[in-house]
Amino acid sequence: MKKPVTISVITATYNAAEALPGLIDSLRAQTDKVFQWIVVDGASTDNTSALISAVTDLSIQWISEPDFGIYDALNKAIRQTNSSYYLVLGADDRLKSDAIQLYKEAAQKTEADVITAKIQVKNQLIEHRSGPTWLYGTFNLVTSHAVGAIFKTALHEQFGYYSRKFPITADQLFIKRLVVGGASIYKASFVSGTFGHEGLSNSDLVGTLSETFRVQLETEKIKWLQVALYIVRLIRHYRRL
Repeated sequence: MKKPVTISVITATYNAAEALPGLIDSLRAQTDKVFQWIVVDGASTDNTSALISAVTDLSIQWISEPDFGIYDALNKAIRQTNSSYYLVLGADDRLKSDAIQLYKEAAQKTEADVITAKIQVKNQLIEHRSGPTWLYGTFNLVTSHAVGAIFKTALHEQFGYYSRKFPITADQLFIKRLVVGGASIYKASFVSGTFGHEGLSNSDLVGTLSETFRVQLETEKIKWLQVALYIVRLIRHYRRL
């Protein structure tokens, strides 16, 4: 008989007091409230700690201490969870009320290493993309690392934790390593929630393009093609740089 699927929601925060109430409300609204929320705060100087400590109606575990960025914080959270899967949520992300329930059902049914769902970004529905990883990277594998996917916690024992060498795109490197290593990904049909658009990957376009290029260069075979694609992307986004 299969063991019941358990999920930890993990959140890295820093001075996130303005965005956190919406995330907390979306967690409180879940139809399935059997989940753990692990928050690792990077020693915020605003009201973040007060907001988190006031949450008494959810199963929450949290710490506030200096860290080396979002992926260092996520690694700390992963090491604290005993759940079979985890879901990354940023302070400005929002879950649909049935997201935890549907993620659990999909994981229980498929036992896949990664379950990815559709997400909303602003007014756009992001669906599952098909195509080669040399062109799309991880975006044809999962809709989004945060909100749009749950991962088996045990994967980190085999593939390591998020690399601190990639402050913006360590998730992309981890997902590419999973695929090369033969991890299974199930693409679910439900919409899990809304991805916040104020994170580092959106605010630092140059850094994101550069780190994505480095991940692709490290994980794809045809290196010159990745150089050419990087140049094309720089030209394409020139006015935003």
